[in-house]
Amino acid sequence: MPVLRLLKRHHPYAQIFWWIDSSLAPLLEGDPDLTGLIHFERKRWGKPRHWPEMLRAIAALRAHKFDLVIDLQCLARTGIFAWLANGKLLAGLDEPREGANGFYDIIVRRPSYHTHAVDWYLSVLPPLGVKVEHDFNWLPQRAAVAASVKTKWDLADARWIALQPGARWMNKRWPVTHFAELVKQAAAAMPDARFAIFGGKDDAELGEEILRAAPERCLNLAGKTSLPEMIELLRLCDLLVTNDTGPMHVAVALGKPVIGIFGPTEPRRTGPYGQLPNSLRIPLPCSPCMKSECAWHNRMECLTAITPEMVLARMRSLITH
Repeated sequence: MPVLRLLKRHHPYAQIFWWIDSSLAPLLEGDPDLTGLIHFERKRWGKPRHWPEMLRAIAALRAHKFDLVIDLQCLARTGIFAWLANGKLLAGLDEPREGANGFYDIIVRRPSYHTHAVDWYLSVLPPLGVKVEHDFNWLPQRAAVAASVKTKWDLADARWIALQPGARWMNKRWPVTHFAELVKQAAAAMPDARFAIFGGKDDAELGEEILRAAPERCLNLAGKTSLPEMIELLRLCDLLVTNDTGPMHVAVALGKPVIGIFGPTEPRRTGPYGQLPNSLRIPLPCSPCMKSECAWHNRMECLTAITPEMVLARMRSLITH
């Protein structure tokens, strides 16, 4: 989003398109800085019978005759499709794991191993003559969605604390029992607080277990919101407690305080941008391992050792003012 905002600021008359998996398109539909979205049908195009459809999509992509193509994912598939777009210039990040950088005209190296992903993305702009600034609105409000969520759910005056108990990797998930205990303790310590539990359909059971800790104070939204609704609901919250997953970055983009709970991943690289002190992790010889399976003898100790009391203390320091 910062790259998009600054490109449009520098080139106000540019027509900018975003190539995106169709399941995530609602995140960007109607964005004021975009001319349009180009859908990537990841699930469909993996099957040979849909390849003719994919070839037609590539032809439509090339018909735009782009002056500039930027690949910030640096995966094999994104590098290939970026190259097939046949723009006049192709810029991308120097991530060697899948060889995508072999397709680029301009290769942007990560300044250091611990450089945050946002800063790495932004570093693609100076070679293109675009100044890096930070005074922009990451996610403009969608007025219709914002009004809709207030009628769809009971959001009576309260201090809303958001919880995100799910994550794609199982070993990124702080134990749901810890989330439940956190709610019990926070409900006792902050009488005006209510808790909104976010996540996808697969996280609904996690949400129910947390809700049982304080039923009268919790709203289980897991699996019940669209992506735009999730954004506007987070905009109403005072703080998010989250595993290392997508809504964490949405909350940061909305300017919300975020407590990120980290185990196998490195918060300096992908933690809540600009809020590194709010990233909680336990220093162990194995952490961060950057692996989706835990091999430590005390399984998932990097997460289980982060106690609800530790999180509550950080919460109170962030929302007492």
